[in-house]
Amino acid sequence: MEEINKIPPVTRFLCGATVLISPPVLLGLIAPYRILFVKELVVQKFEIWRIASSFFLTSQGIGFLFDMMMLYRNSNELETQHFARRSADYAYQLSIAALSILALNIPLNSYVHFRALLLCITYLSSRLNPAARVSLFGLVHMENQYFPFALVAMDGVMGGIEAAMQSLTGIIVGHAWWLLEYGSSGNAGGLGRAPRWLAKLFGESQNPTDRRTSRTSYGTRIVPRGQEPPATTGYRWGSGQRLGTE
Repeated sequence: MEEINKIPPVTRFLCGATVLISPPVLLGLIAPYRILFVKELVVQKFEIWRIASSFFLTSQGIGFLFDMMMLYRNSNELETQHFARRSADYAYQLSIAALSILALNIPLNSYVHFRALLLCITYLSSRLNPAARVSLFGLVHMENQYFPFALVAMDGVMGGIEAAMQSLTGIIVGHAWWLLEYGSSGNAGGLGRAPRWLAKLFGESQNPTDRRTSRTSYGTRIVPRGQEPPATTGYRWGSGQRLGTE
């Protein structure tokens, strides 16, 4: 549990929800029809859980492991570096991104939205760290900025044009997310801040003049003004005595 608690909260929720929903469906313990997004059932029978559950159903077989590793790596990087101690902002913006993906996929009649959300997170991570070297299944090496498009191409080869179009919606939303939050210059623009109630739920302050930063197990912890630990400057040697005195 200590190791699990070291994972930042939003990433922990994403990975945990995927583990709770995908394996039972893939093992046949739960009928996939109860998880998929069906617009008519959501609108007419108010089966609202389908909106959320459709974002946590992954691929079958070995694809499940690759999807989980990619989700953890990219989301953890975003939350601990670019959204350090801004988990509330990350959760808020991720929710808006998920709703945007849902809106773009309704005309495509998509039943599952995990891949699009994964591509959205991957694209944002790649734009914030474009020069890093990554590999596709350990075979093809490329710069991080091209990695999301390689995944779309792979989805097109394996699942056809419809699968590629669904994945492409994630890249479209990810690009809009990057523009709104960081802008074309790559500097944080301060857009999309979480509501105050959500920030309080994550135990974060929304007032930049009333906080200090310090390191924790993940990200940068916000410490309210006046509650900082006392500064230390090493060993106290005392006042000492002059040579020749008793």
